[in-house]
Amino acid sequence: MTEILGQSPQIAHLIRTIPMIALSDASVLIEGETGTGKELVAQAIHAHSHRRDQPLITINCAALPIHDAEVDLFGACDANGEVVQAGRLLAAEGATVFLDEVDALPPSIQAKVLRFLEAGECQLQGSHRLHTVNVRIIAASSANLPEEVKAGRFRADLYYRLQVLLVSLPPLRERTEDIEILLRHYLKAFSGKNAVVRVSTAALNCLQQYDWPGNVRELMNLCQRYAILQPGIQLMPADLPVDMQPDFAVKKHEFKLPASGIDLAEVELNLIEQALEMAAGNRSKAARLLGISRDTLLYRMQKYDLTK
Repeated sequence: MTEILGQSPQIAHLIRTIPMIALSDASVLIEGETGTGKELVAQAIHAHSHRRDQPLITINCAALPIHDAEVDLFGACDANGEVVQAGRLLAAEGATVFLDEVDALPPSIQAKVLRFLEAGECQLQGSHRLHTVNVRIIAASSANLPEEVKAGRFRADLYYRLQVLLVSLPPLRERTEDIEILLRHYLKAFSGKNAVVRVSTAALNCLQQYDWPGNVRELMNLCQRYAILQPGIQLMPADLPVDMQPDFAVKKHEFKLPASGIDLAEVELNLIEQALEMAAGNRSKAARLLGISRDTLLYRMQKYDLTK
């Protein structure tokens, strides 16, 4: 599941650009909200590069040990200058290193990372000797790094050195035309030998109107859930999580019952009539607009004597 999918202008541009970025050894900074696919882009850049036969080594900067981050990254020597621990950068000779959540690098380490980017040199803890390493750096951040620089939490020189090549990933809500493509891909991938879950037009409309705070990762998790729990069904709006359902759905915190009460049958009849009118009498299309099956619509039309 490492393919970059989409037909939106932003993603089409990204797909065209990745091979050009991959030809260089210049550092890359990938920015974008959580779940937009920053690691996927790093994998694609590495796969197109001349380093593709070497590993892509991912280092989550937010997970570095608080007290031993320097040793973890650069390594350490004993009193005799012998290497007792090879840091991950030193061990990555010839490879690509992906620094995820680079904004979480401790301030004390940022200067050493900058030196590494500028000269390709590691200075191990406990030694004055410099070790030259041939590594390509790709970094990523979901934080606003210019704001982090202004706040004094991230070095300005490191920020500018990282973003020699800058890739900005759009949130999913800004490329809704890609949602259907992503749904089909992930539902098929997760369904395996099971029947593939299908998505009704009405449900797709709901998903295209949803804000997707978790971006593509949230959509992928949703597809995996339905592939496991509801194989082979056709998703209707009512099958979706409440916060993904249509705006006209009744929400307790928004709805106040009038003192005179509500005739639910009248509301239902009115909605069916509106859907039929919008669909120019096409019952299948009206059913999709209402987010119900055609059989359910026919049953309710008979109930309200609308079948004539």
